[in-house]
Amino acid sequence: MNMSIPIVTVIAKSGSGKTTFLEKLIAELCRRGYRLATIKHHSHAGFEIDIPGKDSWRHAQAGSRHVIIAAPDKIASYRLLERELNLDEIVSEIHDVDLIMAEGYKQANKPTIEILRAEIGLELIADPDQLMAIVTDTPVEQKAPQFSLEDIANVANLIEDQLFGGRNST
Repeated sequence: MNMSIPIVTVIAKSGSGKTTFLEKLIAELCRRGYRLATIKHHSHAGFEIDIPGKDSWRHAQAGSRHVIIAAPDKIASYRLLERELNLDEIVSEIHDVDLIMAEGYKQANKPTIEILRAEIGLELIADPDQLMAIVTDTPVEQKAPQFSLEDIANVANLIEDQLFGGRNST
């Protein structure tokens, strides 16, 4: 397991804008020169990442339990599992990045950014001991640092300060 790569989870109730926020945060951190890996937790079994009829899909349909698609500029891999892997098991195979951002995994016991929207509900789902920051459209009574939904730069600054000693802060 590669414990040297920091991991931050971004969690929220459904419809709060996790993916939109994370997309902006990833772009900002990449702009600052960080190499990122991302993991999206999909809580329901049976998602598809391959196109029916394509060779890799046909390999899986024929019975391959681990399918790898390799090209000169990227590689993709998927495999069938007997059980759901936890976040630590997944990240153990990630290398050559500075930071891993995971969307979901509220039980992972990692530094967490939670997104709260008044219209969805202001009750935290994060473990308060893991809460790195709250991104919200209205102030909440919590001691964790709070940022507006559009304050991407300062959330990136917080990540840099807490995980990298501010090495690339702008």
